[in-house]
Amino acid sequence: MAESAHSRRYFDSVAAIAATIDTGQVDEMARALAGLRERGGRLFILGVGGGAGHASHAVNDFRKLCLIESYAPTDNVSELTARTNDDGWETSFSDWLTVSKLGEADGLLVFSVGGGSREHNVSINLVNAIERAHELGAAIYGIVGSPEGTLARLADVAIVVAAPADLKTPLVESFQAVVWHALVSHPELAARQGHWESIGSAPSAAPAPIAPPAPSAPAPIAPPAPSAAPAPIAPPAPSAAPAP
Repeated sequence: MAESAHSRRYFDSVAAIAATIDTGQVDEMARALAGLRERGGRLFILGVGGGAGHASHAVNDFRKLCLIESYAPTDNVSELTARTNDDGWETSFSDWLTVSKLGEADGLLVFSVGGGSREHNVSINLVNAIERAHELGAAIYGIVGSPEGTLARLADVAIVVAAPADLKTPLVESFQAVVWHALVSHPELAARQGHWESIGSAPSAAPAPIAPPAPSAPAPIAPPAPSAAPAPIAPPAPSAAPAP
């Protein structure tokens, strides 16, 4: 079956974007996150839609592989929906950060396609959270598809994924996972290997030695049982006297 033009263009775009990622910024973000860990800071990971899925997965990886205390507001559905219902979506993340006592030792990692914009009224809950972090002096990191939004403008380090306009969302969200996996496996940040990597890099165990068979002792031969003494032969009975 012939390949479609979409599939060919999509994966050509993947290769082209990979070549444009600023790997120096990836290294810089890895070092900054290692510094956050060393000073005892926490990492708060934010995203909406696909970015929320990334946030939940990334919390696991940063905690398990990098030993960074990490959290995502979207992991607590009860609190998130209560805040949205009672106080509004726009403040759901910033108020959560306030209760979490976000401070200058901490960091914010944001996954966003556009980066949020007050001007265009897009992702205002992310905008409020980013601005709150900026006011408090917390570090801000982003993996984003636009250099013009609030995230790229206020971030300490922003990795911009330059995707074609008509494939922006799927490709930016795809590369967000690529970049954060590059971070959690980075030798200057990772504290341990992933499970399969640790299996693959471990030397193979030597086969267990096969023990030689134990020599079998010959079974003892029992002596023959003594034969029973012959039964005594009874003497013949005396013949009867002749009749008179």
